[in-house]
Amino acid sequence: MKIIVTGGAGFIGGNFVHYMLKEHPEYQIICLDKLTYAGNMETLEPVMDNPNFTFVKADIADRDAVYALFEKEKPDVVVNFAAESHVDRSITDPGIFLQTNIIGTGVLLDACRIYGIKRYHQVSTDEVYGDLPLDRPDLFFTEETPLHTSSPYSASKASADLLVMAYHRTYGLPTTISRCSNNYGPYHFPEKLIPLMIANALKDKPLPVYGKGENVRDWLYVEDHCRAIDMIIHKGRVGEIYNIGGHNERTNLQVVKTVLKELGKSEDLITYVTDRPGHDRRYAIDPAKIHAELGWEPLTLFDEGIKKTVKWYLENREWWEHIISGDYQQYYEKMYKNR
Repeated sequence: MKIIVTGGAGFIGGNFVHYMLKEHPEYQIICLDKLTYAGNMETLEPVMDNPNFTFVKADIADRDAVYALFEKEKPDVVVNFAAESHVDRSITDPGIFLQTNIIGTGVLLDACRIYGIKRYHQVSTDEVYGDLPLDRPDLFFTEETPLHTSSPYSASKASADLLVMAYHRTYGLPTTISRCSNNYGPYHFPEKLIPLMIANALKDKPLPVYGKGENVRDWLYVEDHCRAIDMIIHKGRVGEIYNIGGHNERTNLQVVKTVLKELGKSEDLITYVTDRPGHDRRYAIDPAKIHAELGWEPLTLFDEGIKKTVKWYLENREWWEHIISGDYQQYYEKMYKNR
């Protein structure tokens, strides 16, 4: 089987590339990535010499480049991770999110329709559902929960999902969609909550926490997510949406304190900063459908996963220090110095 993985130099996409080459060594994996700020070739360094791995630098919104790749490779499956995904960035500069997340998805769907594929899989997010109240722990997102977006980022991802569903209905394109909760694990870009807290704590820098840190997220270890997508592209029903959740709900403050405890650092490093506009209160996914149909369930509890994650960052300091020593530092200062 030949699989094009878009956004494969990013966090989840990179982990998926590693996972698939390990679990299906006979498959050919083609990584298509634009290498924007969050794309990192060092993430792919361990597989660059694998004869079944190919890297192609291109933008999914570049129709000519995408069509040329499909013409050359004739893939069986496309898994689309490529996306601008940081909510704060979408608030300050929404245009690039519309270009990549909507237009780029449309280009990929057209290529799949023209050149033919066995499965197109769209990697989406639970953020398309909006949020849940903090005082209703009994409520969860299901696949039937109405779309109710809060940020330009989540709106762009919901738009992409609607495009995928339309191409399935109009053209009969064999599609699936997965909507996951917050991922964490190796190769996570250092602007996101957990790796940012690890990096700052190791340098004894302030740990910025929005508001009072009460916002709740359902945390999913990235390898569990990769395993779920593997199951969906092989056994998932065409035209269906599958929610992927970790059953690991934590407040942001709980997450930060867990990281500090794991590193043996003082909670005095925590600094509360002005909350961001439209900050969703709680995400919580009901993964009953994927469990019932495909037998998937998360294998990594949060306390175990955070230990593995912290250990990885301690053992791979060069990877994340290369990132925060460059352009990212300017972005970090812009976002946090005046809060």
